[in-house]
Amino acid sequence: MAYIGPPKEFDETVVQINRISKKTKGGNQVRFSALVVVGDRKGRVGVGIAKATDVRNAIRKSIEAAKRKLIVVPMNGTTIPYSIRNKFSAAKIILKPAPPGSGIIAGGPIRVVLEAAGVRDAVGKILGTKNKISNVYATLTALEKISEMVYMKQVEKQSKS
Repeated sequence: MAYIGPPKEFDETVVQINRISKKTKGGNQVRFSALVVVGDRKGRVGVGIAKATDVRNAIRKSIEAAKRKLIVVPMNGTTIPYSIRNKFSAAKIILKPAPPGSGIIAGGPIRVVLEAAGVRDAVGKILGTKNKISNVYATLTALEKISEMVYMKQVEKQSKS
């Protein structure tokens, strides 16, 4: 029986791989760009994007980049605590909490980020662009804003008491 090794700490999901071709003096230079979402399904999620000459190295480098940029997502049971509208470059997204058992009702890039973060019930809508990179980063910044809102509510509550 083969040795599999210790269980992985993070789930890695490749969202997009782009083939980049550049004309140079010696001919075409072909590289690959990979967008990866990394999460532990317990409230931590990160996004990384990297380029390399082959797909495997691009994915490896983007996983390392995502692990360096992890954020903590606040949870209210199995959903997010607040609804939010966010804009990142041309991407506009809406995230709303959902009742338990409803699942993640959202498009591809939003769904990947929420699943990696461990959110089980939420509603999301992509309004602006179809660019997956912009939509993933818009979702990540929306989750960061929600964590700021939760922190501000806690500070407000402590100052009153």
